[in-house]
Amino acid sequence: MHARKIGAAAAAAVAVLAARDLVQKKHALLRNFPVLRHARYLLETVGPELRQYIVSSNEEERPFSRDQRSWIYASAKEENNYFGFGTEVDVAGAQGRAYLKQRTFAGPLPDLHDPQSPLPSAKVLGGPRGRAKAFRPGSVVNISAMSFGSLSGAAVTALNQGAAQAGAMHNTGEGGLSPYHRGGADLVLQLGTSYFGCRNEDGGFDLGRLKEVVAGAPVKAIEIKLSQGAKPGLGGMLPGAKVTPEIAAIRGIPVGRDCASPSRHSAFGDVDSMLDFVELLAAETGLPVGIKSAVGEQDFWRELAALMAVGDRGVDFVTVDGGEGGTGAAPRMFADSVSLPFRMGFSRVYGTFAELGLTDDVTFIGSGKLGLPENAAVAFALGADMVNVAREAMLSIGCIQAQKCHTDKCPTGIATQNPWLARGIDPASKGNRAAVYLRTLRKELTKVSSALGVAHPALITADDIEVLNGDYEARTLGGVYGYKEGWGELGPDLAAEITALMTGGRTL
Repeated sequence: MHARKIGAAAAAAVAVLAARDLVQKKHALLRNFPVLRHARYLLETVGPELRQYIVSSNEEERPFSRDQRSWIYASAKEENNYFGFGTEVDVAGAQGRAYLKQRTFAGPLPDLHDPQSPLPSAKVLGGPRGRAKAFRPGSVVNISAMSFGSLSGAAVTALNQGAAQAGAMHNTGEGGLSPYHRGGADLVLQLGTSYFGCRNEDGGFDLGRLKEVVAGAPVKAIEIKLSQGAKPGLGGMLPGAKVTPEIAAIRGIPVGRDCASPSRHSAFGDVDSMLDFVELLAAETGLPVGIKSAVGEQDFWRELAALMAVGDRGVDFVTVDGGEGGTGAAPRMFADSVSLPFRMGFSRVYGTFAELGLTDDVTFIGSGKLGLPENAAVAFALGADMVNVAREAMLSIGCIQAQKCHTDKCPTGIATQNPWLARGIDPASKGNRAAVYLRTLRKELTKVSSALGVAHPALITADDIEVLNGDYEARTLGGVYGYKEGWGELGPDLAAEITALMTGGRTL
């Protein structure tokens, strides 16, 4: 009898716990897998100790190490994101690792303790080419392209709300502008090879539909996607079973039918016609227009820069995606071995424009694991004006790096269209976390800049960073990647202008 009472009490306790898990909104895993997922949190608590002895160290996991994920999680939750006792990195033998060189003395610098301090772009997007709707982005850190369809509606909503709260922009991804992108953030509308949301019945580009989309949403810029780092040169396939009426309406495709995205654009076929297309979009919408691409052969970039140097056509921004960038699904070969890593690819593109004196005319955006302060700082030193974050933003709203994005079985409800899994995400609370993460990353970049003696990440130079090249040997970032300086104004005048931007005109 006593045992039965104990059993009944235990069952009642489990039922209460399950009910609590189902109704709480803080943890998506607990909503989707009540009771069972408490075991994960228990194992996570002792994870560092287990990995230290029987699995791997905090620095060995990929794509993001445990230390990197822990920093993002803590930052998003406004918890202590410091680490104790010292670095776990083999500082003397970590070949290829970048080290930033702090300055002993520096001029006036921004307040490092104000998380609300703005960190705007140093450049006006679309300004050099006189676009009617040119603007200065209010944040150097923005949400990268992740489509509704690849991500759940709840996840897109959370990211959009987070971007809005942080004053950042949100790229729609090539899947089209959905209702979930309308949470208040300024948008960058991405056009992929299928022109989802802006296509005619034959799958070709429809300018009229594009203008309708732009007119009805807070679109601040248009990004033409040529390729992405994780699967350059490949088109995508959306199986008919996943083409719900909602997705079909957003993308402008038939319900329930397979939709294959071609590997190349049909609206243009070379650099010259691409520039015509860019100018058409800019003239018809007034918006800045740019391109996104992974970096492979260099002829494309050389021809683009050459045509811009001799004519009145050009892109307003270039988003360079590194080969280490993420994706919902890609062949292993392409994810591992096609397209250059970010640092190498970006430096070659930037150098091509620098040789022709064009870097002041273009806003350069970096993408590919740049949502960590040290990686972002290196990107700025190589010439980036802004960075886009994708997987790091997903981690901030609860992604656990389960690497099930391609299976539609993401346990946190982020990279899936399964309604039961997606219900685990509470967009309001997760949106807050995304906003806190974005603000924290900006604050960390301000700290890093200050340590190097400058007021803004755009003022970090390639000489401020060295890359370890064997035991106790190092070369400057510029020496390793062949950096070519583009801005001739990296001096007191530009520093003063950027400082004024960050302080609202106040003198520090």
